[in-house]
Amino acid sequence: MSAFKPQQRHLTIRGRTFHFVSYEGGPTNRRREQLPDPAMWYLMVEGRRCPVLPLDTSLSASQVDAALSAWALDNALGPVESPPVPPAVVRTAAPSPGHENWWGPV
Repeated sequence: MSAFKPQQRHLTIRGRTFHFVSYEGGPTNRRREQLPDPAMWYLMVEGRRCPVLPLDTSLSASQVDAALSAWALDNALGPVESPPVPPAVVRTAAPSPGHENWWGPV
């Protein structure tokens, strides 16, 4: 039996809640020609997991939260929306009387 104990982190960033789970690495599978999987943090999204960062057991909980938050800001959230720029006001001068046709008299 493995001594690995999975960890979970729930972070709220810009009003969205993110659920991260650590998973133990997997061994090499020579029949399928797969390399060993490292222990990693994964983002859980609708029952699926997306790899995020390698698991570093030497980091404190606050350092892990900071690293996961930085990853979420860079990869899981879009750019911060800036306030919409109002359209430029185009002012047109009213035509002066007598110059309705600038090609000359008709």
